[in-house]
Order: sequence, then structure tokens, then C-alpha cells
Amino acid sequence: MGLKTIHPEGWAPALGYANGMLAEDGTLHIGGQIGWNSQKVFESHDFIGQMTQVLQNICEIVEAAGGQPSDIARLTWFVKSKSEYLAHQREIGQAYRSVLGRHFPAMSLVVVADLVEDEALLEIEATAHICKD
Repeated sequence: MGLKTIHPEGWAPALGYANGMLAEDGTLHIGGQIGWNSQKVFESHDFIGQMTQVLQNICEIVEAAGGQPSDIARLTWFVKSKSEYLAHQREIGQAYRSVLGRHFPAMSLVVVADLVEDEALLEIEATAHICKD
């Protein structure tokens, strides 16, 4: 089997990258997700809205691989503005819990100078482990 490309049904094509790669051992590597929807359209232009969309995107990829959000083991956040992130801690927590509940995987946050998509305010990559029955 090797690696299997994971692409949620109905999503616009991923050009030059994969949204997810599932290994035989159940490890799912999720490429960096930004705050656009499944058709690559930014519906939100604020940090909280984009963050919520990113987390929803990650969950959809996990589900497309046969898993559930609680299978997410690691999130690496790349944010363009440290001050914006710090200024919205309460809202970030509320938005996070609205998508992932009280599941808190290992996380890192890195402040970056920019992201490839100009409208993107953050990008999150993830690793999940899909248990096989």
C-alpha cells in the first residue's frame, strides 16, 4: 500500500501538494491548512474566522482518512502576527473548543514573516494517528 493521498470529497484540487498523506501504520500527515474553504475561497478575513476554518479543514481531512478529531496528535501553528494572536486569547480558546472540544494535542506556535497566500493570517499543519480495528 505505501502512502495514500487523502483529499476530502468535493474539495477543489490540491495543485502541487497533498492535503494529507496516510501511512500504512495509520499516521496521517496533514499539510499546512489556511483559512480558505474547500473551494479555496476566504470567507473570513479576521484571525478567529480563519483559525476556525483551518481547524475545520484539518478535521475534514482526518475524517476523509477514516479518523476523528480526537486522533489528532500534533498541531503546528504558523501565525503572521504575534500581537494579534496574543490579543485574542479568549476568543481563540472559544473558537478552538467549538471545533475540537477539549482535545488538546501537542502544539507549537511559530511567528512567521509571511505566508504564500496573501490573505492567509495563519497556517496550521497536523499529524494524526488513525487507529485500525
